[in-house]
Amino acid sequence: METTSSVPTYDHFDDMGLKEDVLRGVYSYGFERPSTIQQHAIVQVSQGHDLIAQAQSGTGKTGAFTIGLLERIDVSKKAPQVIVLSPTRELARQSNTVINCIGDHLGVRTSLAIGGSRTNYDELRRAHVIVGTPGRTLDLLTKVSNIQRDICLLVVDEADEMLSAGFEEQMYNVFQQLPTKMQVCLFSATMPQQIVDLSEKFMKPDRLHILVKAEEVTLDGIKQFYVDCGREDFKVDVLKDLYETLTVSQTVIFVNSRRKCQWLYDQLEMADFTVSCIHGDMEDSERAAKMQEFRTGASRVLLATNVLARGIDVQQVSLVVNYDLPHGEEGRENYVHRIGRGGRFGRKGVAINFVTQDDVPTLRAIEKFWSCQIDEMPMNVAELI
Repeated sequence: METTSSVPTYDHFDDMGLKEDVLRGVYSYGFERPSTIQQHAIVQVSQGHDLIAQAQSGTGKTGAFTIGLLERIDVSKKAPQVIVLSPTRELARQSNTVINCIGDHLGVRTSLAIGGSRTNYDELRRAHVIVGTPGRTLDLLTKVSNIQRDICLLVVDEADEMLSAGFEEQMYNVFQQLPTKMQVCLFSATMPQQIVDLSEKFMKPDRLHILVKAEEVTLDGIKQFYVDCGREDFKVDVLKDLYETLTVSQTVIFVNSRRKCQWLYDQLEMADFTVSCIHGDMEDSERAAKMQEFRTGASRVLLATNVLARGIDVQQVSLVVNYDLPHGEEGRENYVHRIGRGGRFGRKGVAINFVTQDDVPTLRAIEKFWSCQIDEMPMNVAELI
């Protein structure tokens, strides 16, 4: 497996040899210069190389595989040519939106294959890209004849999660349904053994491994603060005091459980604070509606559990509040996925962490793990957002 050192770097989108309509889409979407993962990965995807791209959330992975896959598509051919798999419906929807936005000038057509939604089979057969979750995509591959015939590229997003949390068997079954000579690109935050195993079984021997080191990308541009709330039951009053500061821009507030999310939503609603709420117990259609409200700015404060922490890029988010700090070893990774909602692609952002006496060791562990300093929140925090 070749590594990053042998992969060329492209500092500007104009140097990548992209189709004119793809380049127009890139700039229309708001990208100005490629992020590190985009500098390494876009051309490799577009040239048909098998690839494992390893980088944290918030580094531009979705843009990297989107621009690369658009280069692989023949829009004159009315048949699926690319499949993009994601672990959650929200992330699949997000990828679908980005592909449609950047691919707009190219005339790309996508079909969303997620649980809880009906698929128009005629539309599916004419789509260039199928974006979905593993279960629903596998279901369609087995039900709809010949839709896999022209597939030349499979992109697996958040591959570390896709090959662990109950998806592994589905993923293997998806591979069995697809052409053996197709290009495979895995995008992942970490490199667990399952990814190594998969790369040996389903990827070419000359596959590339691109590694963007965590410390280079995770926290740049994000100012991190903590608020000493003293006790758990004081947090809600601290949040109410901060509310006017929060509504300066789009804000995401993370809690650790669905029950806490709903409870906090009810507390704020009773106090006449306008907020939205999204968690895993909600119907899919309700979650989609709440995300749309937030994206359009109809709602400015969004309460969320970790269902939102990976991959959702709401462009306007510049403030993230960890009402609950994420705990344990996984929590250190989740911390970066969460605060990566702000400060993406070089934009500035602020993260505020609510801390009780019991949270101090967790906060220190996060600082040590990511080699960062989290200072006490200043009085003028609104000026920093």
